[in-house]
Amino acid sequence: MRGAIFDMDGLLIDSEKLWQGEWHAIAAEMGITLPDTFARDMCGTGGEQTRAVIRDYYHTDDPAAILQACTERVHALQRAGVPLKPGVETILKGLRGEGCRIAVASSSPMDMIERNLRNNGVFSYFDVLTSGSEVAHCKPEPDIFLLAAKRLGVPPEECWVFEDSLNGVEAGYRAGCRAVMVPDMVEPNARAKETCWCICRDLNEAWERIRA
Repeated sequence: MRGAIFDMDGLLIDSEKLWQGEWHAIAAEMGITLPDTFARDMCGTGGEQTRAVIRDYYHTDDPAAILQACTERVHALQRAGVPLKPGVETILKGLRGEGCRIAVASSSPMDMIERNLRNNGVFSYFDVLTSGSEVAHCKPEPDIFLLAAKRLGVPPEECWVFEDSLNGVEAGYRAGCRAVMVPDMVEPNARAKETCWCICRDLNEAWERIRA
């Protein structure tokens, strides 16, 4: 395997809890209680899919306004710094030491990707950054991983994909990559267990598994 592609929120940085906190806070301000299924349906989405989830759960005809409000709140929180998830530096150093080319493929805006990586001192590990705004279809479609692999110059079948969400795992599988799930807010379902190369508790375990 010559390439490795990482999601960001909930996988590299411990930010998914911030997003979920603000989604729930906005809902509460609107007199809405979000059910447990919201995290499953929202995590790993982007673009029109995100707006569709908001439309369904918030019962609104203006999902873009809610998305903008949540994004602004999370941006403000992230400026104070968001810690790395366990094992990030271990796996990045290990992959780099083996000559692997490394990318981020995140649904987040590019400025947010760059800021979070720089603030945590890991920006230099990545050869390529890819944002969901750069592709026509967001996860679970494979577009973002195919673009990341193309920019890395590595065939998708020679790339690891590291993801915490069901949509992300599905996108990696559809891209023809070898998917590794590290669950954060959402537990793996039957489909993820079928399509993932392995499911790990954190990136320390993922590194141990892929180098074995």
